[in-house]
Amino acid sequence: MAIGRQDYKERKERKIETFTEKARKTNVLANHEFKNAQDMGSVIPFGQPILIGHHSEKGHRSLLKRIDAAYHRAHEAGEKAAYYQDKAETAENNRSISGDDTEAVNRYLAKLEQLETAQEHMKAVNKAWKQGTTALHELGLSDEAIEKLKSKMPDYETKPFPAWALSNNSAEIRRVKEKIEELKRLNEMEAENIKFEGGEMKINLEINRIQFIFDDIPSKEIRVILKSNGFKWAPSEKAWQRQRTINAVYATKRLIKEHFTI
Repeated sequence: MAIGRQDYKERKERKIETFTEKARKTNVLANHEFKNAQDMGSVIPFGQPILIGHHSEKGHRSLLKRIDAAYHRAHEAGEKAAYYQDKAETAENNRSISGDDTEAVNRYLAKLEQLETAQEHMKAVNKAWKQGTTALHELGLSDEAIEKLKSKMPDYETKPFPAWALSNNSAEIRRVKEKIEELKRLNEMEAENIKFEGGEMKINLEINRIQFIFDDIPSKEIRVILKSNGFKWAPSEKAWQRQRTINAVYATKRLIKEHFTI
């Protein structure tokens, strides 16, 4: 089975564009409400108090309330615009590797190479550190780079890269290798659709999802079970679905065995 979904990049771009456009529109609204509040306030002479008992009192209080409401709407719209802009930037700058990305394996392989190179570099620098400046120069480190490493070392450390740094990097290497193997296994796995009483479990390769499609609306109990197993209702697909992964496939088969009649 193929890995990922072909429209992954398009979906990501649409997501960024959607949040960017929402930020633009709410910014326009915020500016409009702010200007509206200023315009209403401009008719009140600077420092003019409410004249208690005067015929203008009621209108003055009403105008102040409208001004306050407009400023409040401007503030809310401004916060919402910032929220949407942050979502757009997060989506654009997200460098995590998604299982929906058709290039996921290649990206993990590139990441693995970087991690393994970093691991060997840290080991080599630690070894050369014990031997002295000449050995560090032979590794290609300049005096400036050596001083920079020294400045970052706590007093109790005897080498630039402590054991925990090597251990953490090694753990990440193992995790990435596992992800590569998992995706390769997923790629080799045959698509298996399972019909059961009242519906069907379908592997939808086009959108990289495992789907439950029912003849009728499932009972509340079944909906709770689906949700607890990571499935969400997708109106556009008229199906309960979750991303296709090795664990998801196994969990789905177990779910069918325990709760559905084949």
